[in-house]
This record gives sequence, C-alpha cells and structure tokens, in this order.
Amino acid sequence: MKVVFMGTPDFSVPTLQELIDSEHEVVAVVTKPDKPKGRGNKVLFTPVKEVAINNNINVYQPQKLSEEDFVANMEEINPDVIVVIAFGKILPKRILDLPKYGCINVHASLLPKYRGAGPIQWSLINGESETGITTMFMDVGLDTGDMLLKETVKIEDTDTGGSLHDKLSVVGAKLLIKTLKEVQNNNIVREKQDSEKSTYAPMLEKSMGNIDWDKEAREIELLVRGLNPWPSAYTYLQNKILKIWSATVIEDKYKGNSGEIVDILKDGFVIKCKNNSLLLKEVQLQGKKRMTADAFLRGHNLEIGEVLGRR
Repeated sequence: MKVVFMGTPDFSVPTLQELIDSEHEVVAVVTKPDKPKGRGNKVLFTPVKEVAINNNINVYQPQKLSEEDFVANMEEINPDVIVVIAFGKILPKRILDLPKYGCINVHASLLPKYRGAGPIQWSLINGESETGITTMFMDVGLDTGDMLLKETVKIEDTDTGGSLHDKLSVVGAKLLIKTLKEVQNNNIVREKQDSEKSTYAPMLEKSMGNIDWDKEAREIELLVRGLNPWPSAYTYLQNKILKIWSATVIEDKYKGNSGEIVDILKDGFVIKCKNNSLLLKEVQLQGKKRMTADAFLRGHNLEIGEVLGRR
C-alpha cells in the first residue's frame, strides 16, 4: 500500500521504521513543525523527521492540517492509507476522508480505556496490571473510532513510564503491520467502542509530580514510576527540589507525620506516608546529578525527624 505516515516523537519511530522495512511504500511523512530547544535555542528535527530524511522520504510540517496547500499535496499524493501514531494534532475531516483504506491510528492503551494524550503514564499511575496497543480507524472524535486489533502487555512491578513506552512502541509497530495486512485483504472486523466504559488520560503537567506525602505509599510509588522519566515526581528537601526516580513501599512499622524522615538505611531513607512508608532509592537534588540514595546519603547529612515538602 502507498502510505502517508503521521507522527512526531520517539514513540512513533519504530512504527515508521517497520513500515519502511515492509512491503508497503511510505510516500510521505507528516510531523509537527521543528522547535528550538535547549539553552542555545537550537532548532532540532522531530525524531520522525530524522528517520524520514535518512530514508529520503518527503517531509511535510504544516502549522495546520487544514491549510489548502497541505490538503492539495495530500490529494495529489492520493495515499491508500494514512497511519497516525503519537502525532499530536487533530485530523480534519477532509484528510480523514482522503485515503482509500482510511486513517489508522496506533494507540497505546486497550481502548476504550485511556483515550487521550497520556495513556502509558496514567495506566501506571492508576495501578493497572496490564495495558497494550489498539489499532483503530480514525473518526472526528478523540480516540473514538472503531477498534481493529489489540495486543495486551503486562505491567511489571519494575516498569516505569519510560520502560513501558519502549515496550509498547515495539508492540505497536508489529501490530500496525498486521493490521494493514488484514485491512488490505478485507479480513478486518471493526468493533465499536463502548463509550460508557471509556476513561480519559490527559496530557501530563509538571505540577502533577509534586508529591503529597499525606497520600498512601503505594499511590506515591505508582506516581514515581508513572512520571519517570518525564515530568518526574518531586518533593522539597531544605527548600530545594528533590526529584525521586525510584522508591519502594515499606509495610507500616514506623510512627511519624506525613513527609517525615523516619529512618535512614544503607540503601536509602524512609519517608512516612498516610499509610505505610516509602524507601527512596534513587534521587536527584536540584542542580545535582541523578544518583542512588546511598550515594546521596554519603554527601548529605539527613536527620530523622526532618520533614520533606514545602514549609
């Protein structure tokens, strides 16, 4: 099939590469406009654009998908299918109606759960035991189209937002190729989503990471994992930001107030929560490098009874 690919971040790259390596022809890539990043405001290509250029594929970066020039280009290309994964823009109806086989989205959840921009992280934050990939035909709604194929992925106790992102990006690439084969052979079965069972996974914000120590230890531990690597969970130590990269729940044997350092061990320090406590195992103090908690303790004198958070 003649494919137009729409995507932007790292999550989209395995699917694009799988398409390039397949029997299908990627005739164009559409990605969000380049943006300046870093202290020098250097303009960086999106990860998807990097792959496209390295494979001599034409790249389009419209500000709006409704631009007449862009729509005209897509009409001239006349793709059999448009594949969309983590693109970051809503497709107008003129684009949705253009391809012979429609627009197919690769979404990182088991729809109808976790529609929206942050399905990977929210599945962790909410303590789900599994997640997965759903391919679907796109419509004018937000992740509301008819479902095609699904693949379930178990969430391990050690998974973070980053590790789950990487697993699902590979699963999504393989499932998309399988989906295209079934669609092309007219063997696909469309399944409507039950909107009453839908949940929403909104975009992540930095403020989400500010830990409320008056919550249960398990809830905080899930937040730490879900927001790793971005935007990261954090608290305050002596009025400096302390990012927490890894933590383990300890069954409640400590007394103290929420946020209080109640023990200092060889491999970390223990913080009292509303229910149970949390052993911090990897941290990063403002202006410093990320390090194991035992390394952190060798350079910082903490005291039992000290309280984390804004005061």
